[in-house]
This record gives sequence, C-alpha cells and structure tokens, in this order.
Amino acid sequence: MERVNIDLLARIASMYYEEDMTQAHIARETGYSRSMISRYLKEAKRLGIVEIRVHHPLARCSNLEKRLREHFELRHVRVLARSLDDYQRTLSNVGALAAQLVEDLVTDDAVIGMSWGTGLAEMVRGCRPQYRKGLTVVQIIGAVGASNPAIDGAELARELARKFGGSYTTLPAPLFVESEAMCQALKRSRQVQEVFDLASLMDMALVGVGTIEQEFASLVRSGYLTPSQLREFAKAGAVGDVCTLHFDIDGRLIDIPLQRRLVTIDPDTLRKTPIRLGIAAGRAKAKPILGALRAGLINALVTDEIAASLVLQIIEYSH
Repeated sequence: MERVNIDLLARIASMYYEEDMTQAHIARETGYSRSMISRYLKEAKRLGIVEIRVHHPLARCSNLEKRLREHFELRHVRVLARSLDDYQRTLSNVGALAAQLVEDLVTDDAVIGMSWGTGLAEMVRGCRPQYRKGLTVVQIIGAVGASNPAIDGAELARELARKFGGSYTTLPAPLFVESEAMCQALKRSRQVQEVFDLASLMDMALVGVGTIEQEFASLVRSGYLTPSQLREFAKAGAVGDVCTLHFDIDGRLIDIPLQRRLVTIDPDTLRKTPIRLGIAAGRAKAKPILGALRAGLINALVTDEIAASLVLQIIEYSH
C-alpha cells in the first residue's frame, strides 16, 4: 500500500469509529472508493492510530472486600473474582479494575505519586483518557532503568499525566546507587529535593507491592538487584516492599546497608498521603500485601481473589 498521510488516516478513522459513519458514506464524503476506505481503516489499526480494546466485565468478590475493609480499615478495596491460572492475564484484569477506581478518585488539581512495576503499567493502560484541570503526576522512586522501560516510574508518570491532560515531574536519580553516602548526597541535591517536596503534597500515591520471592521479584527480573542481594533482604526478615521500602510480615521496616542505597520516598511522607493505593495480585503477593498494610504504606488495595483469601488466612492462622 502506498504511503498515506497520517492525518488522512486519523480523519477517516474518526469518521468511522467516532461519528458512526458507514464506509459508503465516508467514501462519498472523501471521494475515495469504498474498498480504499476499508484499506485505510485497516492501515490505521496497523499503525496504532486506532486501538480496539474489549472491556470484559470485571466480577468482584464483595465478601472478601468487606472482610479486608473491616480488618484493615481500608479507604478503598477492590478484589477481582475468578482469578485465572494465567498470572499475566490476572494482573491485566486487576490493573483494569484499579483503573476504574483511579478514574473515580482523581480530582482536579490533584498531586498523584507514581511508583513503578507491571501492575501499575496495567492500571495506566486501563485508564480512559479524560481531563482533570491542574493535575500533576510525580515520580516517587528513582529510575529503575528496567529492561522494559514501559514499567519504569518516569514513563508511567508521563503516560498517566497524558491520560488526564496533566503535567508530570520525574525524579532525576537512579533507584540504586553505589553507596549510602552517594544516596544521601543525591537526596540533598536541589533537583531531587524539589521532587520530594512536591511529593509531600500528594493526594494519592499509586504503588506496586513487591515480593522477595525471586521468581516474582521485579527488582531482580529488571536486573537492579542480584539474587544474592535479594537474599540479604530475606535474611533480615523482609517479605516484600512498597516503593522499595522493605518490611517484614508484621510491617516493621527493614534497615540494612542495601536499603540505605535506594533513592526513594521517605516512609513518613508516604504514610501521610491520604490515599495510598497498592496494586498487586497472586499467591506470591499475599505476605507482601499483609506486611504493607501493617506498615501503613498502603491504605487502599486492588488485588485478586487468591491474594485476598491468603491474606485473610494468614491472619486467622496467626491468632
């Protein structure tokens, strides 16, 4: 097919998908043949000018939501019912469920903090474009430099801001640095301090919940921590992390030398944020979710039936 003007493809796609015009009507309006209009619509999809997404109904488990809300005094909770064997599909649906909640919670002039990870990427992907006046999104952990940049905090902040017609601010620092001294120097720098000053004004923080199980540990999969470094956190009692702030099953923060080399938001700043929404799913995230709730790093949750059930089971067995 000959090279076609992108604006023309967008115009024809808009007429067909947004204005509900038939291909025959578009052909008459534009002077192209009906078969050419059909080819142009296919080309618009191929080039990504048109994206077609099927929104399947997302069933929720209201009983688990009620039990979690009452036990942890959660501000918001959504539990995806009928968890799938396919973890990626489950996470995609949990992200879509989180997107619906975020769309309801985001207001004009809000300051939204953004962490990183696959669950957050699925949430951002699921958000429908809509305008919020004066919205600002701020990256609250250093750049992970992941092999998949689409899940890094800077890109997620940019994309969420685009979805809501707002602005975004990135954190000009890597997540993991060579020494504690370097970490402290970075945090004292004017550029980083300005970002964390903005983060202190957050109305809502959007965070993933990480695990120290190597198979599911994003920091290891991204190459940022080695398996041996992950084991150091495990030996110290860590079960998971939020914004790379590691904690044990009882919610106590882990303070080891490795932790002090991570450029991330201060836990007290995170805790004073009105809404701290954690997004996580699957068996491996049950203990991390429980630790994060007990640590006060999250006070709202979107998860799946498997993780939610296991969290409640752990509580019952410990009593």
